[in-house]
Amino acid sequence: MMNDQVEESPLQSSVIWPVFGDLMACLFGLFVLFFVWAIAFQVDLTEHLKKERASREAETSRLHALESALAGPLAAGRITLVDGRIGIRGSVLFELNSAEMQPEGQQLIADLALPLKTWVEQHDEVIMVSGFTDDLRVQVPAQGFKDNWDLSAQRALTVTRGLIAAGLPASEVFAAGFGEQQPVVPNNSAENRARNRRVEISPIPRNRNARR
Repeated sequence: MMNDQVEESPLQSSVIWPVFGDLMACLFGLFVLFFVWAIAFQVDLTEHLKKERASREAETSRLHALESALAGPLAAGRITLVDGRIGIRGSVLFELNSAEMQPEGQQLIADLALPLKTWVEQHDEVIMVSGFTDDLRVQVPAQGFKDNWDLSAQRALTVTRGLIAAGLPASEVFAAGFGEQQPVVPNNSAENRARNRRVEISPIPRNRNARR
């Protein structure tokens, strides 16, 4: 009987080994490429984490410096400081539906002007004064306010002018009104509405393009 098994010839063996070697070389090349990519990714990730950590540390240092600059009003409970935003209750500054600053508010704004002036001199930032109201419609048309947007803007302007009168350069401060938008708490009670009637003073990065 003839043997059904066909023995591999030396020629066939000599062809297989180069192919096998090429295949292994390709696999090794892919492994090297993957290894290099993994190292590069690790380096990029490490650098990104370093930059992010440095940014967080810089922001923490900035907030601590701002807190130190405002230590007096903060200790007296006349203002709040949350994420770099100085908050002032509307009742401290204004009567209801009014944009005329009360004596207590005038004194507080005057006390804030000097540390804010020092701050902008030492940092590449400007001061943004933002006015906010509750969700109730303006009740005193005789005051001349069309709506909450108008009232909030006029209050922000009043505070801005007060800071300028107390020594903060006019080029370093601007005003914005947000009306009833962006409440800090729901407008579902008299106490919450009082909290939403507020003015916030925020140091923000200077817009370089605006100076060109």
